[in-house]
Amino acid sequence: MTTREQQLKAFDRLLSIMDELREQCPWDRKQTMETLRHLTIEETYELGDAILDNDLEEVKKELGDVLLHIVFYAKIGSEKNAFDIADVANSICDKLIDRHPHIYGDVEVANEEEVKQNWEKLKLKEGKESVLEGVPRSLPALVKASRIQDKVAGVGFDWEEPQQVFEKVKEELEELQHEVNSQNQDLIEAEFGDVLFSMINYARFLKVNPENALERTNKKFIKRFQYIEKKAKENSKELKDMTLAEMDLFWEQAKKI
Repeated sequence: MTTREQQLKAFDRLLSIMDELREQCPWDRKQTMETLRHLTIEETYELGDAILDNDLEEVKKELGDVLLHIVFYAKIGSEKNAFDIADVANSICDKLIDRHPHIYGDVEVANEEEVKQNWEKLKLKEGKESVLEGVPRSLPALVKASRIQDKVAGVGFDWEEPQQVFEKVKEELEELQHEVNSQNQDLIEAEFGDVLFSMINYARFLKVNPENALERTNKKFIKRFQYIEKKAKENSKELKDMTLAEMDLFWEQAKKI
């Protein structure tokens, strides 16, 4: 691992390169915060993939891409005389100190849960009218549901026991089935949303990250289905010409691998 001096030197090198690119490269000169936005989202998802794959070399590379974007936004901010990278760093430092009075003040906490509760209370004292203001509107729905539930739990709006949440899941499933039987598509969608929301809440009580859990299943499904495709090709068959029973045979083989 490098020393703090080497770390600061590396960061200074990145800032210098950003200055040069912004001045000399036609593509970099043309970028705005708006044009970078979708690229930043893409880079963040790529980082997430690397983390789920536990590929630390790839995590390092993707962190570099995300860091570049942070420096890029700060450079554009400085050109607008709005803020620079020092303002960005000092802003988050000030926030961390203010939000951790149990470290930098005289507040005492017993556990992680009390830290989270204090965090949300401090945010309200800072002028936020709702604990849900910090949930980005553009978050994917599954992640947004998880963050919403974390936020309200932080101020005490929560179930007491996991079993209570599981009973709610069963209740929502029954309501969904009722609407399926009634064949009202709008109500089916509404109740399906309630089922998903309650399942995400149950995941929180089980200490399972629902996004990670679903992505884990996605990866597992992809791997097994691609095994079916591979075996079909080895047998000179097209998937569309195979029976479900034939495909299921390969699926069961994939599960054992």
